[in-house]
Amino acid sequence: MHNKVVFKVAQTLQVLGMPALRFNFRGVGHSTGVYDEGRGEMDDTRYALEFLSRRYPGLPVISAGFSFGSWVGLRVGASDDRVQAMIGLGVPARMFDGDYLNDSHKPKLIIHGTNDELAPYDLMVKWFEQVSAPKSLVAVEGADHFFQGRLDEVQAIITTFVQNIMR
Repeated sequence: MHNKVVFKVAQTLQVLGMPALRFNFRGVGHSTGVYDEGRGEMDDTRYALEFLSRRYPGLPVISAGFSFGSWVGLRVGASDDRVQAMIGLGVPARMFDGDYLNDSHKPKLIIHGTNDELAPYDLMVKWFEQVSAPKSLVAVEGADHFFQGRLDEVQAIITTFVQNIMR
């Protein structure tokens, strides 16, 4: 929740007039519970979507996540009708063992550093080829997993994506 990538994504969405909710998955930081290999974390995401949809009815929802959060957010966003579009940053493609996104025809933006040491770029590209359209992949040349020194580029990429889908 306090990661600089997560913070920058939330800040960008807020500047674009969208409410943003950052939260820790179960067992992270001061949250209760324990890591549940994604199952419970998907429930956490659904609860967050429920909270947002009640608090801000009628507003468009974009599911955005970083690293493990992108894996969870993309999986939930693909099947949850409240979500209009999805953004994944530093996507750990090796974790996708199914076709969760193959039937999703919602706009998807994947932002990935070409020097990502935790989620190798080449594995992500191979996975991305199988994802159904509409989809966009933006490679941040030379960026590491945390987009060190490149968060302004990430902000510009997200801004363009959101402005295009909200037309």
